[in-house]
Amino acid sequence: MMIASLLLHATLLAALPGGADHARPTEPAVVSPDRAKESVDGEKEKNPASEEKPVVTRHQVTVNGRVLKYTATVGMLPITTSTGETEAHMFYVAYTADTPGGRGKRPLLFAFNGGPGSSSVWLHIGAMGPKRVKLADDGSMPPPPYLLTDNGETWLDEADLVFIDPVGTGYSRAVKADQASKFFSLKGDIESVGEFIRLYLTRSERWSSPLFLVGESYGSTRAAGLAGYLFDRGIAFNGIILISTVLNFSTISFTPGNDLPYVLFLPSYTATASFHRKLPPDLSRDLPATLAEAENWATTAYAQALAKGDRLTAGERRETVKMLARYTGIEERSVDNCNLRIDAQYFAKELLRGEKKIVGRFDSRLQGNDSSAAGEHPGYDPSLAAVRPPFTAAFNGYVRSELGYRTDREYYILGGGVGHWDWGANNSFAETGEALRSAFVKNPFMKLLVASGTYDLATPFFGTDYTLSHLELDKAARENVSSIRFEAGHMMYTDSGSRARLKQEVASFLRAAAFRH
Repeated sequence: MMIASLLLHATLLAALPGGADHARPTEPAVVSPDRAKESVDGEKEKNPASEEKPVVTRHQVTVNGRVLKYTATVGMLPITTSTGETEAHMFYVAYTADTPGGRGKRPLLFAFNGGPGSSSVWLHIGAMGPKRVKLADDGSMPPPPYLLTDNGETWLDEADLVFIDPVGTGYSRAVKADQASKFFSLKGDIESVGEFIRLYLTRSERWSSPLFLVGESYGSTRAAGLAGYLFDRGIAFNGIILISTVLNFSTISFTPGNDLPYVLFLPSYTATASFHRKLPPDLSRDLPATLAEAENWATTAYAQALAKGDRLTAGERRETVKMLARYTGIEERSVDNCNLRIDAQYFAKELLRGEKKIVGRFDSRLQGNDSSAAGEHPGYDPSLAAVRPPFTAAFNGYVRSELGYRTDREYYILGGGVGHWDWGANNSFAETGEALRSAFVKNPFMKLLVASGTYDLATPFFGTDYTLSHLELDKAARENVSSIRFEAGHMMYTDSGSRARLKQEVASFLRAAAFRH
């Protein structure tokens, strides 16, 4: 469903992650393919207690006309039990700018994507890191081979970056395959990533740095949970950045008896229909005004109609069908047939059915040809298909050739390494908004930046607005929350204009939130 994370580390020697002022080896340490094979997918290593030495390399990138020199550290960190037994190894890539004044004074960002089951590759080489995968300006797929380029919008000039791959993603694995399931849960995921952050701060001597979390999609769920979890363990964050947010899964789960997502997805349908020229002429002139109108109708007349259920009169039903067709571009007969409830998959299939095309889930501006024009759900997501091969190829080449980390282990980009996920919701919906609210209550200095995409059919912007307005924050805390919307999709940074704007917004946010005494 979404996108995710980052990991790996070793000894407390000269090559500690993040230390521009530490002595470093002249040649990067390299993990041999033979040694890597011994621990693939949780198989027993020759020496389970040993740790790989992190790989350290030096680089430079030009940002805003200035050359920024930096150090990249790639490795594994052990996740251990209270008795010291290593249960998993988490892979990470860390970038630290070689700036005067020492590493401890720079902001430090921990970043991950979502899924559950996604690596951090999307934020890493899509938006934040010093290298970026080359896509078309609108985020569509270029012809292969897929290449990296210097990222002029990297966040590294503002803060040091640590990309984390949770267990089961990227190169991260549980030591014993039959014990991996403990990491595949809302609770286990937060605890293990929390332990990674604690250990990274300790080994890299970054406890005095201004600290930030960056989470996308399910990564935003994780970030909110971590904000509350880690505060109670003595780690307070200056700020949280949530991209394409879901904190309460009742806002996106199309399940019987839960009408909320039908209301919250409607404005995203309206935006998508407008982009593909499926709205009436009077709704096509001014998109912001049209979206405001759709939001108002969704939360009033539409929500009331859904709440009435079978008590809806024939006249009220006809009016609801008419208006729902008006705001979605879906034919009235199709609206009536789905009982006034259009889920995101059905919408992606139905909007352009007459042209035998489907629209993307992660970016509904993109369209594709399905194997069949029949059926209720698309056979694939054209917006995911546009980015998965470029990100996969580019990262696998980059981590070996430029970062010097060599292993035959498969890097799980999205899925493949995570099994059944335990949401821990007790017959309810998974939710971490309360943990975020708790962090705000206990840490009045924490700030929050939330970024959403207008054409996101995975985590709709109106659902994010709804969630933020139901955190029950007091006035002072609400003033620490900023929300921005992009004319793009779930991964708004794949769009060149949105990526540049996101960098500007993040830079301003970091400068305001990174208190320096």
